[in-house]
Amino acid sequence: MRADDWHLTEDLDDFVARAGDFLRSRPGLHVMPLTWAARLRARGAHAFGTEAPVFGVLERAGEVRAAFYRLPPRALVLTPLTPEQADTLAAHLAAVGHSLPSVSADHNTATAFARAWQRHTGARPRIRDTRLRLYRLGTLTPPEPMPAGRGRVLGEQDLEQVMFWCGEFAKAVGEVVSIDAGSWANTRFADKRYTVWETPDGTPVSVAGMNPVIGGQVQVDVVHTPAHLRGRGYAGAVTAEVSRAALAAGAREVVLFADLSNPTSNALYQRLGYRTLTDWAAYDFSPEVS
Repeated sequence: MRADDWHLTEDLDDFVARAGDFLRSRPGLHVMPLTWAARLRARGAHAFGTEAPVFGVLERAGEVRAAFYRLPPRALVLTPLTPEQADTLAAHLAAVGHSLPSVSADHNTATAFARAWQRHTGARPRIRDTRLRLYRLGTLTPPEPMPAGRGRVLGEQDLEQVMFWCGEFAKAVGEVVSIDAGSWANTRFADKRYTVWETPDGTPVSVAGMNPVIGGQVQVDVVHTPAHLRGRGYAGAVTAEVSRAALAAGAREVVLFADLSNPTSNALYQRLGYRTLTDWAAYDFSPEVS
């Protein structure tokens, strides 16, 4: 395998034309490039930064084997790679002058690429403390009994409430983002549909969001219950509601990420019928050693 088997482009249409079928063939493992390609197509190539995005496709004998995307200055995000594929990509990116702050992928791929990047550039990798697990829904099993109350889908008239919930979620997970009426349209939160669980008196107590159907798949994203309301079944109820809505919308697969440091949420998703697809990791790179 040669480094020049990797085709690099800044053209989203070219990337989708080359890699679209490959990405849709395993939508769970390819959830990130599928999601961000759709997001960029809907909002424009420069919606999330002034620098042009970079895409890559590994083609061999007329067959796509892997792909990546990067929205500078964000991380390089990879589909699953073998160690050899990771090495050829690292060599190619280093040869054409790319400088990477970080890489994000399934654990084995991220680790293989981090080691290869160090070999080719001297940059020292450091794995992030936050480790994620990617789950895929098997058979949905709603909580029994459900807590008192009901799920309610938030609409355009609920934008203030949506922004509040997303802001609370971002703070809880340490995501640095500005969420207000002026910045809302340019955040990753703006293209989701949100459902809140309300108690019988109409008080919202938990939220869950879902991305649009992309490649026959929906990602459940943004699940949050305020700390003082946890342990009452609200998160399970609202996640079940959103998962059911994803299936009703035509999704063949439903996936979500969970923080491995939170055993409560991981156990909850497993009770709802979610099964481990892969573990996810990110490495940050120190400056290259001269």
